[in-house]
Amino acid sequence: MIVTGTHFNYYQLCHRKLWLFSNGINMEQESELVYEGKLVHENCYPQRNSRYEEVEIDGIKVDYYDAKNKVIHEIKKSNKADKAHEWQLKYYMYVFEQHGIVGVSGVLEYPLLRKTQKVLLSDVDREEIQEITKDISNIISQETCPPRVKKGICKNCSYFDFCYIDEPEEE
Repeated sequence: MIVTGTHFNYYQLCHRKLWLFSNGINMEQESELVYEGKLVHENCYPQRNSRYEEVEIDGIKVDYYDAKNKVIHEIKKSNKADKAHEWQLKYYMYVFEQHGIVGVSGVLEYPLLRKTQKVLLSDVDREEIQEITKDISNIISQETCPPRVKKGICKNCSYFDFCYIDEPEEE
């Protein structure tokens, strides 16, 4: 199994979402919020396409990589899931290291908020990434979907209808 940045992101957000996504139940294509995020990615930094490159390695796909300065730029619409974004970016840096590209740093960019956040990868993070990778593998190989855990982010999740189909909406 190839672990991707999306797996790392979903692991931080919701193990149920991780399992559903990994087992071929993909609701993202129907989500307006996901579409808005793609528009932000495509339109906020049009000059970057000529300066930086989109890089794919071992199942990960980074938004922009500045090879000269060894910086991965990851663009996000909102910072509501900043921990998940940070771990996704750390995982990208880790994969780059595993392929001999050392000294890589990262920048999370939230253009709609006009905010950036530098991200570095520590030795503790590297150990945590190895543990998370094992945990991701265990979660997605389970025969049954993890139980629903009600969180504040559920209402904006593309899997909301799937998870809450059997419950009337709260008023």
